[in-house]
Amino acid sequence: MKPAPFEYRAPESLDEALALVEELGEDARPLAGGQSLIPLLSFRLARPTCLVDLAGVPELQSIRIDDGRLVIGAMVREREAERDAKVEASAPLLACALPLIGHPAIRSRGTIGGSLAHSDPAAELPAAAVALEAELIARSRTRGERTIPAADFFTGFLSTALEPDELLTEIRIMRQSPGTGCAFEEVARRHGDFAMVGAAAMVRVEDDRITEARLVLTGVSDVPVRALDAEATLTAAPFTDEVLAEAAEQTAGSLSPASDIHGSSAYRRHVAGVLVRRAVRAATQRAGVAA
Repeated sequence: MKPAPFEYRAPESLDEALALVEELGEDARPLAGGQSLIPLLSFRLARPTCLVDLAGVPELQSIRIDDGRLVIGAMVREREAERDAKVEASAPLLACALPLIGHPAIRSRGTIGGSLAHSDPAAELPAAAVALEAELIARSRTRGERTIPAADFFTGFLSTALEPDELLTEIRIMRQSPGTGCAFEEVARRHGDFAMVGAAAMVRVEDDRITEARLVLTGVSDVPVRALDAEATLTAAPFTDEVLAEAAEQTAGSLSPASDIHGSSAYRRHVAGVLVRRAVRAATQRAGVAA
């Protein structure tokens, strides 16, 4: 398959890129690595009149610590973030999720912001962003900068809260505090495939008790799903096998995933419960609790 004809623009600064997307509006698509967009173009499922390639915009390519937060530019390559010591130390859940994305060749081209803005419901980074309660920074030329909580950023299948004249510029994540453990578990048909179901877990532990839990599922809806009832169960009593089993059952029972050729809705609910048990147990062990 061949893409429909399009114009190609390669801005060299953020101001130039914002001016282009403001001028072109919905006719333009930002190119932020292209690992998802190029296949859509090839199958003519996307037909923009212009691609705005952000690879040459230096303002979007840094990883830094700022005021107690990890700040990742939208054009940071996934492989770069995977190898960065600041990411591993400050946001271990993100470090757990990154190696699960495709293969090294994919991660060497794909970007953090590109994956988030693409908003694939089976992707790892949207679920990790919600679990981390990340802030996504959007900027337009005329309206300036706004902060979008990850929980509000993903609005539907391949849809986000970004406006046509906005670009996602960076992701801000509070640094993980002591006593916190995390894990990301998923089931895929083959290594490197999108997950059929995935589970991201973060727990904070004090005196061998879970005081805070965040649990997010991917592949079970058109957006990442936060399992609030299960989180409440995990923090309501001392952590035991029985509490973990109840949280897993609550999670599976609350989901209504679609059936497709890869698995039925019932199968995905079952897998979700299994992955919740695996992810929460691994997270609590990394936080220093044995159960």
